[in-house]
Amino acid sequence: MQLKPISQQVVAVVGASSGIGRDTAVKFAQRGAKVVVAARSELGLKSLVEEIQGFGGDAIYVVADVSDFQQVKAIADKAVAKYGRLDTWVHAAATGILAPFEKITPEEFERVVDVTLMGQVYGAMAALPYLKQEGRGALIHISSMEGRRSLPLQSPYSTAKHGLEGFLEALRVELEHEKWPISVTSILPSVINTPFYNKVRTKLGVKPTGIPPYYDPSLVADAILYVAEHPTRDFIVGDVGRVLDALQRVSPSLVDSVLAAIGFVGQRTNEPKSEDAPDNVFEPINGYDRVEGDFKNLIIPSFSDWWDMNPTLKWGAIGLAALGIAAFLGGWHDGKDV
Repeated sequence: MQLKPISQQVVAVVGASSGIGRDTAVKFAQRGAKVVVAARSELGLKSLVEEIQGFGGDAIYVVADVSDFQQVKAIADKAVAKYGRLDTWVHAAATGILAPFEKITPEEFERVVDVTLMGQVYGAMAALPYLKQEGRGALIHISSMEGRRSLPLQSPYSTAKHGLEGFLEALRVELEHEKWPISVTSILPSVINTPFYNKVRTKLGVKPTGIPPYYDPSLVADAILYVAEHPTRDFIVGDVGRVLDALQRVSPSLVDSVLAAIGFVGQRTNEPKSEDAPDNVFEPINGYDRVEGDFKNLIIPSFSDWWDMNPTLKWGAIGLAALGIAAFLGGWHDGKDV
């Protein structure tokens, strides 16, 4: 499967007013792609398009609530109307509520699923006809490590991300069966320093936080740009995410115990915040149209991402390591027989 170089792509980035989506849109434009950005925050989208046009990039925006299929379809339609085609669809829009399950209303739970899962489904529905029209392309869906391992106090969000993983698996096989050269990628970030925790609803009595450590949003944006040119099934961002994925496969009960010990205190800051404070669950809120959140002091580097974006070097290093171990064991065995 061959994807176009980014400089030749028309890219839609949904959920682009802040965080991962905003950084991704800027980086696509810097690489020469024509970009269509969408979100609920018109102020955020306007400032993003102005930023992109300021360095000579080509971008337009569409205001859309992803819980409404017709609004999502309008994003894809406008991309094709403006630029003649659609090559890559990046879907990052999400919202959440941090609260014990028993304190979440049916309407709140449904809303998080509508935005965070159904919005992604609608995105694929809207984009696929145009990707098939081009004969190739990429669907890039921003999931989460919560799609592999749910967290306490985030049951709606974890539910949505698990549902997204199931949806993408089914869709990927259908496209393979139909022999469409369309890449379907799930990006699974660890905890990322974006304004997500500023904007979500909380019923914890304090401002919420992800369980540290955090990673820089640029790591996720770099992964997205990589898979836009290199068909990839899954891409975990952050070393901690890869460790969590391995532990979850080996012993889910061990991860249960770890999260029971750290998952409740680890998602609370010391900053009081009322559940009546403004949030973005049902309506957009102003003031957070930026890439980074408030936890820069908790950011650590990640090393394994680079290896996954350089697979030849990765497997070469693994092969050399295996040969070295084999040679060592062979020499040790020979020495014992002497």
